[in-house]
Amino acid sequence: MHIRTHRFTSVLVGALLLTPVAVAGQEAGAASSGNAFPPDSTVLSILKERVAQHRSAGIVVGLLEPDGRTHILAWGDPGPGQPPLDGNSVFEIGSITKVFTATVLAEMVLDGEVSLDDPVQKYLPPSVHMPTRDGKQITLGNLSEQNSGLPRMPTNFHPKDPSNPYADYTVKDLYAFLSGYQLTRDPGAKFEYSNLGVGLLGQVLSLRAGMSYEEMMRERVWKPLGMMETGITLTPWMKQHLALGHDDKGKVVPNWDVGALGGAGAIRSTAVDMLKFLSANVHTETGPLGKAMAFAHQERAPAGAPNLKIGLNWISLHAGSDTIVWHNGGTGGYRTFAGFVPSRDIAVVVLTNSGGQGADDIGLHLLRPAIPLAPPPAPRKEYKAIDVSKDVLARYVGTYELAPQFHIEVTLEGDALFEQATGQGKLRLWPYTQRDFFIKEVDAQITFETDDSGAVVRMVLHQNGRDVPGKKVR
Repeated sequence: MHIRTHRFTSVLVGALLLTPVAVAGQEAGAASSGNAFPPDSTVLSILKERVAQHRSAGIVVGLLEPDGRTHILAWGDPGPGQPPLDGNSVFEIGSITKVFTATVLAEMVLDGEVSLDDPVQKYLPPSVHMPTRDGKQITLGNLSEQNSGLPRMPTNFHPKDPSNPYADYTVKDLYAFLSGYQLTRDPGAKFEYSNLGVGLLGQVLSLRAGMSYEEMMRERVWKPLGMMETGITLTPWMKQHLALGHDDKGKVVPNWDVGALGGAGAIRSTAVDMLKFLSANVHTETGPLGKAMAFAHQERAPAGAPNLKIGLNWISLHAGSDTIVWHNGGTGGYRTFAGFVPSRDIAVVVLTNSGGQGADDIGLHLLRPAIPLAPPPAPRKEYKAIDVSKDVLARYVGTYELAPQFHIEVTLEGDALFEQATGQGKLRLWPYTQRDFFIKEVDAQITFETDDSGAVVRMVLHQNGRDVPGKKVR
């Protein structure tokens, strides 16, 4: 099961070259009989195979047994100069941040500080005007249920540095977008995953709490659960234990700094700390946040597929007799997964320092073995760029709509054609025929199509085995 829409990610360019280092590994002692999971040696073999196939630089897996025992297994490349991967290795957890944001929301609701039905406008400065539609306002609940009507990313998101794309997006930018945006559907009408929406939720809750998002998380979640090595700002200890992120080609890439939208993907953590968080979510009958966590798990709305529901940011997957409550994440150099099965008191966290295939299939497979591991991706086809005249390239300039909230802008700069998708950085298009182009940074190609008169009328994006058409709208 792969839900790529749940990835907190953007196209990555300008990656650094990875210096080869010895592959490091850690294996826990042999698992005792009666465990809910396969033997540690079996789990470790999955990690070794994934690394050997160059599908991940390194992986750390944490397992929580029904009796509270934990196993942590690690294998792979921590990055040049870093200590071997283990349970204390620090990873960017990406969109798993969203369920931390939801935990604070749930606690505030139960404490009477806010209500899920409160309009977001109630907590914003008077100068900021939240978009409405037909008199319907966006509520805090809409933001956490991913049905606010806000797009995945704000349209004024234009990274100066695509390798750290969120670093220069400010609260001022966020407020300017909200004040000028018009909703295309009613709040609550439809599930659409939105980093913008949950980033806004984190901002609103921090305003209500009277402290920064990081301070709020530390006081209300991390400290109560003893998550001492979790944070947003990298401390000296976290830098020392950081698993360096890699792109899908194995190159070390910069970490991401997520400011104004921090509630959607800014947190960094370790397997040790994430198991504390997951244990608290499994055993909601005890602990300081149990009631809030149980409240956040409650299914509230559809989540884009018949077997998926959403609570407060937690996704519930109904798979046979199991309900798996989970979320995944991804930044430029990391892919992560956290999930648990409430009825069996088990949980899994998978942390990888690669921006490639991801960690979802490992986590889901360990929670429910009937869900298979993903096969290796097909080898990437190589394309050879050719020369195409500037006059031909100029015909393709324009804006193409692939979905109501997703456009690709094509521009000509000198003798080169570039594309920039909504919420992503600008990438060069390299021609391999007069109308077919490839992108070097990601495995994607674009074909431009014409009508009978020869006018360019649409593009087709070829990516992940899909062909997605986009009408030229201007």
